[in-house]
Amino acid sequence: MKQQLENRLQELKAEFASGQKVLADLEAKQINIRETLLRIQGAIQVLEEELGKNNGAACESEKVENLETEKIGN
Repeated sequence: MKQQLENRLQELKAEFASGQKVLADLEAKQINIRETLLRIQGAIQVLEEELGKNNGAACESEKVENLETEKIGN
């Protein structure tokens, strides 16, 4: 009986250690994914800002072209 309890105790300790390792691996992956998502979010923000600048510049040049066209037409 005592031997069975000791065997079961060792099994549970091994299972517990294995579970802790899996949990640590998952936490490391979670951190890695969060960092990756932050980098992607930053890249998205930069691209949106650049596109906004380009769209703003395109709008400004359209306004200038429209004014020049109006002056030529008059």
